[in-house]
Amino acid sequence: MDQNMPIKVKVLSVNISEKKGTTKHAVESIQLNSLGVKGDAHAGAWHRQVSMLGVESIEKFTKASGLPVKYGDFAENITTQGLELYKTKPGDRFVGSGVELEVTQIGKSCHGDGCAIYRQVGNCVMPKEGIFVRVLKGGSLKAGDELGFYPKVYRVKVITLSDRASRGEYEDLSGPEVAKLIGEFFDSIAWQYELDSEIIPDDAELLENRLIEARNTQYDLLLTTGGTGIGPRDVTPDVVKRLLDKEIPGIMEHIRLKYGAEKPNALLSRGVAGLMGATFVYTLPGSVKAVREYMTEIAKVQKHLFLMLMGIDSH
Repeated sequence: MDQNMPIKVKVLSVNISEKKGTTKHAVESIQLNSLGVKGDAHAGAWHRQVSMLGVESIEKFTKASGLPVKYGDFAENITTQGLELYKTKPGDRFVGSGVELEVTQIGKSCHGDGCAIYRQVGNCVMPKEGIFVRVLKGGSLKAGDELGFYPKVYRVKVITLSDRASRGEYEDLSGPEVAKLIGEFFDSIAWQYELDSEIIPDDAELLENRLIEARNTQYDLLLTTGGTGIGPRDVTPDVVKRLLDKEIPGIMEHIRLKYGAEKPNALLSRGVAGLMGATFVYTLPGSVKAVREYMTEIAKVQKHLFLMLMGIDSH
């Protein structure tokens, strides 16, 4: 999707309720602030401040059940038209009419008979097809307003460190392997990403410049390959570690122990992982086999780490 041509989403109704677990009623307008919808029972300092539901989902329910439904009956604060909201992802944004909302959760657990909505309507579409957002920029919203949908595109950079490959004397195999596995990871969770890669020599100053540039231009994820050993030109972990704001040592410790149990040489890698600003950084060895091993473990936790960084509890 072209970020300059967002999908247009029309607001059909804005709704509030004074108590949790009850249906909401339509109002002329709602006021969005740092806690959510002013006067709504779900407002608060958490990630599920505002609920949204598309009329596309409501129409599916009414067609299947034959039951009449009013906007707000499923406890949504904002009823929309133009996009199947349950296909959005955390980090996506709705912008327009002076407000900005960020998607934080898709669906929720259903309380069944313990929920007034379920008792009144006989079912609830929110658990599967409703979404929750938090307010990044507050303002007033009313029926008839229009929001632009902007999907989050994760920016990824891969840096291969190799004197020989940078001079064209050796074909870089590990960098393309990292790129391939990153693509498989994002495809598996259906999140959008864009990736660029480069090869540089094992030069501490050059690497530091690249890292600082990535941090300052707000890359989401940066992976290096090469330079994690103990040779005189192996400087990658040393440079990265001094730039980290928060180290995440458990990931690399787990990888070394898991693969080192069978191959002791795997214990010799000095790879580090952590956060540099809001950029996740991993230093991988320079072999294709090691890259596959490391990426297998990193892929198991990276989605959760992205959500943690957004302040979203995905447990």
